[in-house]
Amino acid sequence: MKLIILDRDGVINSDSDQFIKSPAEWLPIPGSLEAIARLNQAGYRVVVATNQSGVGRGLFDMTTLNAIHDKMHKTAALAGARIDAVFFCPHTSDSHCPCRKPKPGMFEEIATRFNVELAGVPAVGDSLRDLQAGVSMGTKPYLVLTGKGTKTQTAGNLPEGTQVFANLSAVVAELLKS
Repeated sequence: MKLIILDRDGVINSDSDQFIKSPAEWLPIPGSLEAIARLNQAGYRVVVATNQSGVGRGLFDMTTLNAIHDKMHKTAALAGARIDAVFFCPHTSDSHCPCRKPKPGMFEEIATRFNVELAGVPAVGDSLRDLQAGVSMGTKPYLVLTGKGTKTQTAGNLPEGTQVFANLSAVVAELLKS
């Protein structure tokens, strides 16, 4: 099985320092859903792993998060794309939850749920913690410069082997050319 793990905010949809708190605020990055559709057509299972501390902060509730993800799935389907699963951590950083990136809990759950080893699986994020969580499980790190990606690249200290691309479309073009 071919698998790819994507962060949500800043990779698939536009990010906000004030959090994505409603379906209306969830807006896809141009080309991201079409890139997911190309992955699907090439036989990839597409999984999202996203920190959603806005729930833990009380900025929105689980019903709203589910509505945001419902919009993401429906908008993706309109572009011919399918997201196979969404894994999320609703906790704040001070909760020390093992599933909150940069800790690998979500990636461990993905490996268990899909019964796969994650060694070499592409993991795409726009922040250092996205990359760190995946690398701890052996994934291949891809940084996109959308969302917080430019700031992340400028800060440096990227995991060894991190490849940097303008956006998800560029990552997918690279993955599918071989």
